[in-house]
Amino acid sequence: MIVFATVFWGADVRAAGRLNDFLSKAQPADLVPNANRFGPLQGEPAIAPAYKNDQLLGFVYLTSDFANSIGYSGKPIQVLVGIDPKGVLTGLKLVEHKEPIVLVGIPEKRILEAVNKLIGADLGSVARGATPAPQVDIVSGATVTVLVIGDSIVRSATKLIRSGRLGGQGSQVAAAAPQVAKTIDATRSEVRDWQTLVGDGSVRRLTLSVADINQAFEKAGNATAAARPEEGPPDDAFIDLYVADVAVPTIGRSLLGDDGYERLAGRLKPGQQALVIAGSGRYSFKGAAYVRGGIFDRIELIQETNSMRFRDRDHTRLGSLAAEGAPDLSEIALFVVPADFAFDPTEPWVLQLLVQRVIGTREKAWVTFDLAYTLPESYLKREPVPQAPQAATVPSAQTSAAQSTAAPTARARDAVATSAEEEPLWMKIWRGNVVKIGVTVAALGALTLIFFFQNLLVRRPTVYTWVRRGYLLFILVWMGWYANAQLSVVNVLTFANSLLTGFSWEYFLSAPLIFILWASIAAGLLFWGRGPFCGWLCPFGALQELLNSIAQALKVPQYRVPWGLHERLWPIKYIIFLGLFGMSLYSTAFAEQLAEVEPFKTAIILKFAREWPFVVYALTLLAAGLVVERFFCRYLCPLGAALAIPGRVRMFEWLRRWPECGSPCQRCANECPVQSIHPEGHINVNECIYCMHCQELYFDDQRCPHMIQVRLKREKRQALSSPSMRPGGKGPATVITAGGKPIGASSAEAITPPAT
Repeated sequence: MIVFATVFWGADVRAAGRLNDFLSKAQPADLVPNANRFGPLQGEPAIAPAYKNDQLLGFVYLTSDFANSIGYSGKPIQVLVGIDPKGVLTGLKLVEHKEPIVLVGIPEKRILEAVNKLIGADLGSVARGATPAPQVDIVSGATVTVLVIGDSIVRSATKLIRSGRLGGQGSQVAAAAPQVAKTIDATRSEVRDWQTLVGDGSVRRLTLSVADINQAFEKAGNATAAARPEEGPPDDAFIDLYVADVAVPTIGRSLLGDDGYERLAGRLKPGQQALVIAGSGRYSFKGAAYVRGGIFDRIELIQETNSMRFRDRDHTRLGSLAAEGAPDLSEIALFVVPADFAFDPTEPWVLQLLVQRVIGTREKAWVTFDLAYTLPESYLKREPVPQAPQAATVPSAQTSAAQSTAAPTARARDAVATSAEEEPLWMKIWRGNVVKIGVTVAALGALTLIFFFQNLLVRRPTVYTWVRRGYLLFILVWMGWYANAQLSVVNVLTFANSLLTGFSWEYFLSAPLIFILWASIAAGLLFWGRGPFCGWLCPFGALQELLNSIAQALKVPQYRVPWGLHERLWPIKYIIFLGLFGMSLYSTAFAEQLAEVEPFKTAIILKFAREWPFVVYALTLLAAGLVVERFFCRYLCPLGAALAIPGRVRMFEWLRRWPECGSPCQRCANECPVQSIHPEGHINVNECIYCMHCQELYFDDQRCPHMIQVRLKREKRQALSSPSMRPGGKGPATVITAGGKPIGASSAEAITPPAT
């Protein structure tokens, strides 16, 4: 085990120091404008100075040398970054990646357009904690890839600047610690009117008109959003927004009243803060997302590189403000800042307002506006920070303790910056997808209930049909087209490759919905085999089945593949999977390109917005599925083959069969949508999609021959026990029927099932 760990660790080290390998793929001017040559590599990890003749213009480094840059492929995304001595990004170049969505799906140009917006960002101020870290625009379908690239650039640049290797930037950051400690003066507690609070900055205000919003969308460069301007007179108020820190005694008593402030103070932990946010106008700063998912997605609290969005548990609705002269505002909310959020009220912070504009069925554009807040000096008290003796070479423990106690603000700020820098990207992604994660877990829970109580459901065929179609429609629209949670054989190849080259959970966790689905499918394989995914959770499979249902409703002729041919066609998908798996051992990138045999990326992830050969291929498979139900699933899907192999270890048998199934009755075999039931009567679990149609027939006493006989015997017993059948009884004779025929001399004829 130690040997393997050493090998993998050594491989990571070698991969992390590859600047010299990639430097030849870029010209100096591509990364640092006007540079014409690179100098000798410096330090470890290496950086390359960029010169114009003998004038130093900046430096170039490789992101993976300084920060995690592993994408969803499990391989590092290598980006060369140019940065000037002041910490401003001057250029970026993507030099190597193995991201499957970019290899054949989304053009690399779209990824670069999103990431290149970081060029010109002053990361020196980010490293000093003066401004929040810049964010990249998300590219639909390649969210993980773009986030990883943007995060690795910002983290690596911040780390390099703080190291002091760009002309003393690191020492400047370290020397930026304040010489005095600032705290809120709790002895000041008075009541002020509204005009005074607004005038001295205790309450900060942001006013935006309709014209301001329309101009902001025009400047954002989104032509579609700009073409849909906000209606109304330009000078109409779009939003009038106010914010204040009511944990400060004077501000809190003025806005909440004495009783309200005392109740709030009783709730707050030492040092914890609370904000009043109020507004009026046509735009709500609350929005509606907190009702559905419990999060206020239109406002964000930002301080230095740390940020957070409030949740419903932090929120209390207020009817009015107590300050004399306060305006009548339509929305007033009290938000308690969570105690685990490192928030320093003595330092500047920003309340960021996100303004959304719908530009399509499920697409939105947005712009942000910052409402900056700095607590007025009159509420603060300052105390000098004792300095360590100049002559001391090594500070004593007592001196260190004194410094730690006397400078809580500086330490807290450093802790915030450090934690923000070191927090894994996957944790940020999970926090940002709480609603999607919750909906996915709820959907999986509902499917589990369907499976565990399947016998109750299939006894009601009409209810079962609508439950199944409704669930498939949800999987297609929400899970597939909206959340892009379409699993692929690429996930299997990536997982297998990572086991051979150095396994890490981080890049699997970077796509939370994909991770949750794989975890649930792994558990489902033990209970039901591959059926839960192929029959219920695959968006492309849902698309095929729903289209086929529409085709049948429109009387499109259905073709049933002869059993002998069907048996010889279904191994094709296993051959495809084994070919892809074998190729992935040689070249994962090439295997991922060959995995385009799956139309999932075209039909689900990219929604057919792709080059015409891919669209034609996907539409051809869907057209075949109109006459042969689930044509692709049955004969070509390598992911279904990959799941069928471990699916044989399932521990339970949930699908019931009667002794007559297969001999002589063939009804279930003839009606199985994917022909997974052999003529002999047994179910091939490798091909079964767990649609439960055979279970619906199993309990149907009008179509299943076994259940017809049970029903006939029951009706005969009831008839014989009725008064009219007793000796001497009177009344009309009871006629017992089967399949519409009266039972007479030949009962065998009566119970013969209808021809199928």
